[in-house]
Amino acid sequence: MQSVSRIPVRLAALLSVALACGPASAQSLVETVTTTSIQNTLNTSALPGTLAVPAIPQAQQEQSVQGQAATTSAQTSAQATPATSTAAGTPAVTVTPLSAAQQTALTSAQSDFTAGRYAQARAGFEALVAQNYSNPAPHFGLALTLLAQKDDKGAAFEFTQFQVLSPASYEGPYNLGVLASRAGRFDDALKFYQDAAALARTANNAQAQALALEAVAGEQTRRADFASLSTTLTDLAALQPGNGDVQFRLAQARTLAGQGVAALPGLYALLQREPGRVDAASLLADIYVAQGLPERALRELGAAVGRVANGTARSALLLQQAGILATTGDLRAAIFAARDARTADTRNVAAYVREGQLRLQNKDRAGALSAYQAAVQLAPKDAAARTSLAALRLDLGQTAQATQDAALALTLSPDTATRARAQFVQGVGLYRQGQYARARTLLASSAAATPSAETSLWLGLSSYALKDYKGAVSALQASVQASPSAEARRNLASALLADARYTEAEAVARGLVTDSPKDAEAWYLLGLSQRSQRRDGEARQSLRTAANLGNVRAREALK
Repeated sequence: MQSVSRIPVRLAALLSVALACGPASAQSLVETVTTTSIQNTLNTSALPGTLAVPAIPQAQQEQSVQGQAATTSAQTSAQATPATSTAAGTPAVTVTPLSAAQQTALTSAQSDFTAGRYAQARAGFEALVAQNYSNPAPHFGLALTLLAQKDDKGAAFEFTQFQVLSPASYEGPYNLGVLASRAGRFDDALKFYQDAAALARTANNAQAQALALEAVAGEQTRRADFASLSTTLTDLAALQPGNGDVQFRLAQARTLAGQGVAALPGLYALLQREPGRVDAASLLADIYVAQGLPERALRELGAAVGRVANGTARSALLLQQAGILATTGDLRAAIFAARDARTADTRNVAAYVREGQLRLQNKDRAGALSAYQAAVQLAPKDAAARTSLAALRLDLGQTAQATQDAALALTLSPDTATRARAQFVQGVGLYRQGQYARARTLLASSAAATPSAETSLWLGLSSYALKDYKGAVSALQASVQASPSAEARRNLASALLADARYTEAEAVARGLVTDSPKDAEAWYLLGLSQRSQRRDGEARQSLRTAANLGNVRAREALK
């Protein structure tokens, strides 16, 4: 396992950023219905928890619609108002207005609900439902109350009844969408949210439409449907033309959908309005890199660095510059950019780590060691930085320190990849110190999490040292399959000989001498495999070749 990590291509990482950023925004229940006489300002913290959905960076914040609802003429009129259900096969229903007494009872139940007296509120709303089932207001109030009592199933039923009785209200499908998301029925949730957005648009309610579109966007992000997300965010941007975050998310969605060039006009317009937006400048550079124009990307980042005064923001841009420069092969300039990034923000651990990676890539081990040590000093509980330092120390032959650093990194709750790397470093360190059993355990865990030729090689060596020749053969075969290096093949031949699998050992050794006729160790192993099969003449010839090439053990074998 090499101590230098590859510098990631940022554009390729946008998908994971979009799906894994956190904490994600949450869709909250809509608590006010303008088509009924429900009037409350319920605090959303009283609800049983709202669904967290993945969101593109700079995405929507948790929203709720609260406030006083208008009493419509349909509610105050003494005449019944017909309403047709949107559910297939459901007959049309007639909404019966509340009587004066029922309206008084509704107001009382709402007051109980607002005051948190949920048992009384539930009883009041249920009594009204029994008295006047065809009026939507009691159903909506009962649904909210059941939610407050953590009865999602009952709430879903009442929201469904409300939707039948008030099919033009967006609140019904929106809240059903929240409940569907909470239950893991994401396809249903998306459909409900889309219906809510359509109803809000028909009602010319821009605020409600924006809320529903945010919910639709959350579900589309969940499924990584960035083409559809682009369409949704286009609609949202039309409703909120001054919202820079929405404009950025639209550009990012288009980029993730493979339409990065189409995102450029919006990004430039956003930077004209908000020149200090680091995220927009960064995405702009990503798009140019994806188009095979790294120099253009570097110029855009340079211009952005000149516009930004904040040290943390400048550091992030400079660090991105370092990554692009490294991909172009200009390691010297990349190192300078990483150095400038840590100068701009002396608390940016990633800048120190990146400088260390780049210096190591440039064969400046002393400079890399200094950078990694600075990173660990700055963030002693950063598992990735500690592991990078341990890996470099292992390469430098500082075995005891490397082993200690790797062991410490494993106590710092590392992610899966960092854990595997730390286990590798500690395993190799313990092997070098003769602690083969512990080394094998750690290397086996590392190989299971992050398979690599090098990890399998050291795992095979540890098993061999423990005289577990079958285990050694298995691990070394995996190493050769991943990367057929001469070292791995020689060790595999040795393990096969130790396991008395002479024919296989001969095949591996013969392949080595064919590829490299001056490989003394390979000729020695070939001779041993031939002698083990009682082919003494061939064995002497192979051993003599090995001896002539300087193999001391072959000379001893010939005696």
